[in-house]
Amino acid sequence: MSVRPVLYSFRRCPYAMRARLALLISGTICELREVKLSAKPEAMTAISAKATVPVLQLADGTVLDESLDVMRWALTQADPEGWLDRADEALIAGNDGPFKFHLDRYKYSARYDDSDPLVHRAAAAQIVGDLEMRLARSANLSGAQRGFTDMAIMPFIRQFAATDRAWFAAQSWPHVQRWLERHLTAPLFKQAMIKLKPWTAGDEPVLFPDRSGG
Repeated sequence: MSVRPVLYSFRRCPYAMRARLALLISGTICELREVKLSAKPEAMTAISAKATVPVLQLADGTVLDESLDVMRWALTQADPEGWLDRADEALIAGNDGPFKFHLDRYKYSARYDDSDPLVHRAAAAQIVGDLEMRLARSANLSGAQRGFTDMAIMPFIRQFAATDRAWFAAQSWPHVQRWLERHLTAPLFKQAMIKLKPWTAGDEPVLFPDRSGG
């Protein structure tokens, strides 16, 4: 067993993104294993029946396979920006529930029978409109500074925006658009989006974040 936590992740998955963001801000060093979703490693499926990223195995063998649990665990190790003080559980639940439901049927409509992507885009847009009103009052979703709520929700808004960039840019959401761009261009997010080849057993460990200075 690794002497460090091991994170099974997929670079483009929004759930895995928010887990990596929390691990980064907490300064928690782990072994990062990029997963190919069509060929999930046995080492991950053996410890998580759910078998979806992220999966974090702690050094004592404890397994966390819900992204919000990974975030909270990381931030209980260290929370230098006070993210846990800015956690709006109701807003996050709305993102993970209704918004994600419509996002999936907009972005991946071919996977769902009788799914009209434009109907689901409109439903998701109503939720983004609520975020717009909130961000008109403060720079971030839970106040002036970024926090847990922003990092839990932002990767999903990123996915929504990327589905049709021209359409998203044409919407009257100046505060959401600025908020999203600010977080996407932040050094923290860029560091979270490290590119790795899919991990296989026997590979040299990849530490995340890499503090080697190389």
